[in-house]
Order: sequence, then C-alpha cells, then structure tokens
Amino acid sequence: METGLEIEFSGELVEWRGPAPYYFVPLPPDEADLVDEVKAEVAYWGVVPVRARIGGTDFTTSMFPREETWFLPVKAAVRRAEGIELGEVVGVRLRVGQSSGD
Repeated sequence: METGLEIEFSGELVEWRGPAPYYFVPLPPDEADLVDEVKAEVAYWGVVPVRARIGGTDFTTSMFPREETWFLPVKAAVRRAEGIELGEVVGVRLRVGQSSGD
C-alpha cells in the first residue's frame, strides 16, 4: 500500500554495531512524526517500507523505530555509489509505503 507521503530531509550517516556494522540515517523529529501518523496504514512486523533516494541513487528498504525516531538503513551499494562516509550529512527523499507491484 502506498500512502503518497513524501518526505525530504538531511541527516547524518551513523553506525549501529550488531553482529556486523549497519549504517543508517535517523529521521529528524518532525519527519519521524509524519511517519508515525501513517505507520498504521503501511507498517508490517513493526517496520515501514519506503522508497528512498540519496543523491542519484534510488533504493527500497524498510525503516524501523529506534531511539524515538525512525532509522533508514543505507545499503553498502548506495554508500559506494554516492561516496558516502560515516558521519557525513546527506540529503534524503522518501516515499512511505510500497505500491502493490513491489
């Protein structure tokens, strides 16, 4: 299901260590609140599917709640394609939800 909600923001690429390092851009509070307003329509298993764009790279992933916001995972292929380093602030465009064809 697609909500039509589109969000643009800038955020810092952070690392969260688990069994392997993962990289995320946390949403700023105002943008996280927008996602909270529509999460009941699109969430499954506690995550929110999104289409994202950083620079010239589009990708799909699922955001999850953490530390009172939503964390957008940034895949290694996206980081390589855009030359993004840990701690760098990046511009992000999101479309929340997925269309039925995904």
